[in-house]
Amino acid sequence: MDRLNILLLGLPLFLLCSDLLNLFTPPPPPPPKSASHHHHKPPIPSENLTPDFPSQKIVGGIGYGSTVNINFCASCSYRGTAITMKRMLETQFPGIDVVLANYPPPLPKRLLSKVVPAVQIGVIGIVVAGEQIFPMLGMTPPPWYYSLRANRFGSIASTWLIGNFLQSFLQSSGAFEVYCNDDLVFSKLKEGRFPGEIELKDLVAKQLASSRLVDGVGSVWS
Repeated sequence: MDRLNILLLGLPLFLLCSDLLNLFTPPPPPPPKSASHHHHKPPIPSENLTPDFPSQKIVGGIGYGSTVNINFCASCSYRGTAITMKRMLETQFPGIDVVLANYPPPLPKRLLSKVVPAVQIGVIGIVVAGEQIFPMLGMTPPPWYYSLRANRFGSIASTWLIGNFLQSFLQSSGAFEVYCNDDLVFSKLKEGRFPGEIELKDLVAKQLASSRLVDGVGSVWS
């Protein structure tokens, strides 16, 4: 029975420690671009493709010189939708630069998400070793401690599950914001939904036409 209790207590602790490592471990640096045969291909065909004017298609593309920024909630599993929109825009507007980035939650939510693991560790520590912790602090164990102690495994499991849910909620922003040349063209935070592919294409095309009109007027007056 003692071994079973140790196993039931150790499993949530192990999972909690793994979550803490994933939370505070910085992301690995991007791998260096090696000079492989993949990078040797552009210089070789560039000489052969010069007479066929491939570069003129890119330079004259409707999206050349424009940038679309898609800022999305990475913890909400929106990356797949962002990649789909990126490929669609690059196909519809040749030469356009589509940049994907994470849209972080507000600062208070980010700070609270860092506090949740500490609270989890504190509650689990009290449940496991409260009889030693309270006397060291010169306190008598409160009544709620005995309630947690009576169902030790349930208290630890509930603390771990509720803490993970709160942490996931605090780290999510629910955003899918699309900017074209630094101008907002679609906001999921305002609309409460994702844009359709045709809808986003039309919005970006309208913004590109407006930007070109402004640039044309500016060049005439300059």
